[in-house]
Amino acid sequence: MSDLTLDKPRSPRRPAARRSNGELYSWLFMRVSGIALVVLVLGHLFIMNILDGGVHRINFGFVAGRWASPFWQFWDLAMLWLAQIHGGNGLRTVINDYARKDATRFWLKVLLYVSMVLIIALGSYVIFTFDPNITS
Repeated sequence: MSDLTLDKPRSPRRPAARRSNGELYSWLFMRVSGIALVVLVLGHLFIMNILDGGVHRINFGFVAGRWASPFWQFWDLAMLWLAQIHGGNGLRTVINDYARKDATRFWLKVLLYVSMVLIIALGSYVIFTFDPNITS
């Protein structure tokens, strides 16, 4: 009876890839930020639209009074940052899945990251520098 042996595979061996846990952390962030966003957004909608007369009372004075409190500044800032990063991370995943060319993927991600930074910076700037004593 002859020895049954297998030949070595002909495809070249690739060096072991250095793996990071970036995608795992991204996946975990999406779950945690999603739960936090549900609480923040539903709380925002409940306060802004249901309590004390609904949307008819929302005007410049209402926002000025609300943003006079550090609590509400933090609430809106957390909602802005989490929503922007959560959505950007989701769009990054879509770009990775559907952009076929490396160059296309690269430039789409550059546009995504630049837009995320600009929106977060502008929104944070508005929240922290809002002046309720504006005169026209």
